[in-house]
Amino acid sequence: MESPAKSPSSRFPRVLVIGLAGLVVLLGLILVWRLTSQPAVTAADRRPDALAASTDRCVACHRQSSPGIVEQYGHSTMAAAKVTCNDCHTVAADYPGAVEHEGVYVLRSPTSAMCQKCHQQEVAQYNQSRHGIPAWVAVVGSKDLSPALLAAYQSIPEGQFAPDKSRNQIAALEGEDITRFACESCHSIGKPAADESIGQCQKCHLRHEFSLEQARKPETCNACHIGPDHPQWEIYTESPHGIAYMTGGYRYNWEAEPGTLTVKDFPAPTCAVCHLSGFGGTSTTHDVGERLTWYLFAPVSERRPAWQDNMVRMQSVCLECHNREFISTFYTDADKATEAVNGFVKQGQEIMKPLRDQGLVSTKPFDEPIQYSEYELWHHWGRTAKFGAWMQGPDYTQWHGAYEMLKALADLRDLAAEKLQNAGK
Repeated sequence: MESPAKSPSSRFPRVLVIGLAGLVVLLGLILVWRLTSQPAVTAADRRPDALAASTDRCVACHRQSSPGIVEQYGHSTMAAAKVTCNDCHTVAADYPGAVEHEGVYVLRSPTSAMCQKCHQQEVAQYNQSRHGIPAWVAVVGSKDLSPALLAAYQSIPEGQFAPDKSRNQIAALEGEDITRFACESCHSIGKPAADESIGQCQKCHLRHEFSLEQARKPETCNACHIGPDHPQWEIYTESPHGIAYMTGGYRYNWEAEPGTLTVKDFPAPTCAVCHLSGFGGTSTTHDVGERLTWYLFAPVSERRPAWQDNMVRMQSVCLECHNREFISTFYTDADKATEAVNGFVKQGQEIMKPLRDQGLVSTKPFDEPIQYSEYELWHHWGRTAKFGAWMQGPDYTQWHGAYEMLKALADLRDLAAEKLQNAGK
């Protein structure tokens, strides 16, 4: 006698078990591939501990009180070059910001003036950059700068866009209790110290190891260059360059000597390769704007004063992998995209102009919804569209950029029309 056919419901548990078993096998194969396809880091790969036999009293004490920083510093190139704790931390008793510590006076956090003793060119380049004092002024404004710092700020091309009139108003509304953990966390990269030197080098060169690999990896830039107003990290990861890094970056030569990098070391660029590293015919710099042709962060972008020279420097990097025709076409098209975004922002300004002329918009910053729509039009979506175009991130150029700009313009038109109608205009 034939047994009755099994119902679909009776077969379901068996199919589920087989499916789960297959999934476990697949995940196991992926894990094995990940473990075998990337070289393991062994103790031999690390730089020898230069402080292993040190009798320095700072080292001896901090091995007990904060062993992590001694371990990090011992394996650094600075320790290998015989740079001591005193070289960076110890100052005269009357030095600005000095505190007494174990019979000497120290800076808890060395300033860029300390770095400048050995890295004069790097600090000079940094002081002329967007990462310098313009980053700090963008949050706190320029009203509290000393005459010397104000003169330094005004000498930097980045200062011409007057951050006092754009972003720090939000920080003022949120208050210091929020800003301390928000805007300042990133913008303090350009914060003046008590000795009036500018910036915090440790934002990119994390203490105390000062690793070349860490400073060169895009994840370091990701700490700040992320989010709706400057999503460079997100754009990079979806770009061809980012895909190459994500899938093959473990093969890059992260410890290559500065100023000597070639495509053998970096088959595809990281943030540092494009903006900072000596690569191809372009020299190393600490001015992150030195290779840029536009002020992309501005509401309506303008070309930088030395944009032709900047373009030559950046294209020298591009030419290591791309032909000149490709690069020329790309620049022409990206210029057009930048101008198109400028056009959308100008439309928004034209919508707002009659409201302001007739006193129909609050004079207080961010006091009503239409002001937020106007701000996001350029600060979020306009900047994202421009960054997306130049960094080859189509999703950010489109859906997080141009589309959002069109939506914001529609909102502005409706809100403006309502205000004019209510005012009998």
